[in-house]
Amino acid sequence: MKAEELRKLDASELENKLKELKKELFNLRFQHAINQLDNPHQIAEVKHDIARVMTVLNEKNA
Repeated sequence: MKAEELRKLDASELENKLKELKKELFNLRFQHAINQLDNPHQIAEVKHDIARVMTVLNEKNA
């Protein structure tokens, strides 16, 4: 997800997106721990998405 797309969302939608991404990260880490994750790079991608959402949220709150 690109930052441009995130900037179009309002704060409540961003917070919901952040919750979803954190849940997805938890599930990916769990799958990685039990060796069921095919692409470990997905973890890094989700972390970057979380950082993007948090950055846009901070911009909106400032």
